[in-house]
Formats: sequence, structure tokens, C-alpha cells
Amino acid sequence: GLAEAEAMRVVAARGAGYRSIDDLQRSAGVTRATLEALARADAYRSLTLDRRHAFWSVRALPDAAALPLFSHETRGDHPASAEPAIVLPAATLGEEIIDDYASLRLSLRAHPLALLRSTLARRGVVSCAALGELPAERRVTVAGLVLVRQRPGTAKGVIFATLEDETGIANLVIWAKVFECYRRIVLTSRLLACRGRVQREGLVIHVVAERLDDLSAELDGLGALGAKAEAPLARADEARRTSQADPREAGGRYMPKSRDFH
Repeated sequence: GLAEAEAMRVVAARGAGYRSIDDLQRSAGVTRATLEALARADAYRSLTLDRRHAFWSVRALPDAAALPLFSHETRGDHPASAEPAIVLPAATLGEEIIDDYASLRLSLRAHPLALLRSTLARRGVVSCAALGELPAERRVTVAGLVLVRQRPGTAKGVIFATLEDETGIANLVIWAKVFECYRRIVLTSRLLACRGRVQREGLVIHVVAERLDDLSAELDGLGALGAKAEAPLARADEARRTSQADPREAGGRYMPKSRDFH
């Protein structure tokens, strides 16, 4: 969402660095849309502003393209009409990860499945790294974000899929008969769980799928997870919610799509 021409203006006017978001807007002459794109990408950490406070500050600024009539409203380092300082609620780790994926399609904070690991462990799901310690033919359940789906023309209808969790990847072999039973799940899941047998061919480890489950809905609750997570709403509070989904609970929409080859 950041135009190259705007990015070049930011670099050209940077000098020894910007003192504030106001300084960046005045010196580089960029639009508020550019400032918001940078806030969304969490680019103001060097100004000691986290994503949430940066976005709040940007929204208080006039657009650089505003009419000259209003130019007197921004003088010095801060807008003349600056709002009083406020304390915004801290974002949970889950919210930060969702926002990272929404703007960058990746996160360096934590893998989404790291936040879901305790829930998955209670269901008997092992990590991808644990597959290397299990004997061949052992039945196991593994889960991860779907990175790749492949159906080579020479594989007689066999689907190969790659899952990723916080520890590594797992390669799935989905025979044609199993694929027909779980077609929709295989083709649409963002977070996929697979029950099957461990198969070893030298250093290569596969899980031959017997059952597949779509766990994508688990990603939608990431916003409530993390070290700073607040208590969930009680059931009685559900009536207060509007029909519009809370963007903090929409993690599943922002996970990267798999790379599919036909």
C-alpha cells in the first residue's frame, strides 16, 4: 500500500532522521495515506511509537495536500490543535501478529501456531519438528498453515501438501481416494490438521493422510491471545456485538494464501 514515489520522498528528505511523524510529513511532503501505510507496517518504532499509538497520531494530522487556508494549523513540531495525551490499551501479541500479516504478510514476532500450541497439544497434535523423532508407520496428528498444494501430472491424482508451524514444516501425501473424501478441506483450508502414518524415505519424512480437518477458524481468535490478552467476553455480552466482525478477531483473513500448482 506504499507508493514507490512516496517512499523515495521519505528517503530523500530523511537526512539524519526524522524527529516525529509531524516532521516526516512536513519534510517529505507525503500524504496521510503514506503515513498510515507506514504506521500499519509498524515503521515508527525508531520514534518510540508502537503501531497503535502511531496510527492514532497519524489520524490527528491534516493531509499534506490540504488547502493553504488550513496551513496555519500545523506549525512547529506539533499541530496547534494537538489532542491531549491518552493511554491506549496495549495490543496483545496475537493482535500484533495479525496486523503484521495484514500489512507485510509475515511476522517476526511469533508464528501464529506458537499461540495455538497449547490448544493443539490438548488435541494430541504434535509439532512438525517432532516428526523426525517418531518411528515409521506411527500414526500421528500434525497441523500447520498450508504453504503449498501440488498435484503433479505424473502422480496419478496424488496431492502433495506442505504445512508449516512454529518449529518447521511437514510434508503430506494425500492419495486420490482420501482427496475425494476431503476435497473441500484440502482445497480451502488455511490451517489444516492431518491424521496419518509417518513415512520415511531416507532423510525425507512424509505423513500419509488418512483424515483431514479444517482448523482455519482457530486463526480467527488470534487477536485475543498473547501475554497481554484480556479475559474473553462472557456469553451474555455476545448480544452487544454488532454483525460486523471485530477486525482484531479476523486473523484468518490475513494469513498468506498457499502456493498452488496444478
